[in-house]
Amino acid sequence: MPPRPVRFALLVFAAVSLARADVSWLPPGLPPAPATGPALCPGEFLKPAQGAAVLDAALAQFPDRARWDTYAAHLRTRIQEAAGLAPWPKRTPLNAVIRDRRTHDGYTVENVAFESAPGVFVTGNLYRPTGAIGKHPVILSTHGHARTVTKPEDYDTHARFSPTMQTRCASLARMGAIVFSIDMFANGEGIQLYGLAAHRDTLAITIHVWNGIRALDFLLGLDGADASRVAVSGESGGGTQTFLLAALDPRVTVTAPVVMVSAHFFGGCPCESGVPVHRGADYFANNAMIAALTAPRPQLLVSCGKDWTSNTPRVEFPFLQKIYGYYGAPGNVANVHLPDEGHDYGPSKRDAVYRFFAAQLGLNLAAVTDVVGQIDESRVTINRAAALRVFTADFPVPPHALHDAAAIGRALSALQKP
Repeated sequence: MPPRPVRFALLVFAAVSLARADVSWLPPGLPPAPATGPALCPGEFLKPAQGAAVLDAALAQFPDRARWDTYAAHLRTRIQEAAGLAPWPKRTPLNAVIRDRRTHDGYTVENVAFESAPGVFVTGNLYRPTGAIGKHPVILSTHGHARTVTKPEDYDTHARFSPTMQTRCASLARMGAIVFSIDMFANGEGIQLYGLAAHRDTLAITIHVWNGIRALDFLLGLDGADASRVAVSGESGGGTQTFLLAALDPRVTVTAPVVMVSAHFFGGCPCESGVPVHRGADYFANNAMIAALTAPRPQLLVSCGKDWTSNTPRVEFPFLQKIYGYYGAPGNVANVHLPDEGHDYGPSKRDAVYRFFAAQLGLNLAAVTDVVGQIDESRVTINRAAALRVFTADFPVPPHALHDAAAIGRALSALQKP
């Protein structure tokens, strides 16, 4: 019998999950689960007061480390199952391509592609410090949803090609890290591979998690990579990728989800909430609870006043402090709140992450600060998108590349066979 596609596995999982006992600890008045099909939590699924009540109820139900650890292990299992990744697919050769090195002030940048599964190409850019020896921390840089590309020049401000992403990755490399900026599925060069519409396929969560795991394999296989210092950071949908990856991959040692961790907002795209990673008959977790699965590893929440993270200082952050307190490490979680700012990974947010990562990863903050200690990113070179592409007319997409989410689902399912 041929392997069943991941999409079929998700439907079977949803049906079985909903047949089990309910989650009695949840506060009353939450939206009811559907009678059939997956229990999804799209977008602003809860009102802010409901989200806060869920966190209060969770602390009452899991008031110590032993009970939280039991539930956390259960959540990890359910998230892996809901993502269609149970059992984990077999790891296959990455067949990584690293090309077109350019040397800038204190760092290099190269264009990268690897196969997270046979024919499933992941694209990105690799930033490395120059003139450094010894072991270096590695950082996976994810990005949020970008504006739709309607003309070629739009790529210069799109996704991993954007000046914001280039500045973040280059600055962290100048500080001494090996940094990989990864394309969100069907964004960036992924538009050429899969088409932008594929991003809203429900398999996008599956692909994001698996690509993130394989991106860590890629990073940790590089010369000079320090497996004891592994960080992930991204904004918005990239923040979702950050805390999901940290929840499921214990190799991640430090995280900084930016403008995403919320008790009431669950993610507005199917790549964040299109499968039941948040809710089933015997589990419930909003994004603050998923972020808590990172504990006791260091984590910085960056929040702002003009999106769904506006309540972080008084709702989500205190909750995480209590969970981290179960491990005797309340100081390992931090929050930088910018009440007058909006939904982005702008200079103030990068400032917070640079300082946090410098402290947690042993990076050289002086490499990106001026004489009075202010962050100075002026030595970063912004490349055009064309220079950052791995696939070009002279180096085309390999003929065995897959080009749609269903084909990727079949490829992953084949790797889950005993």
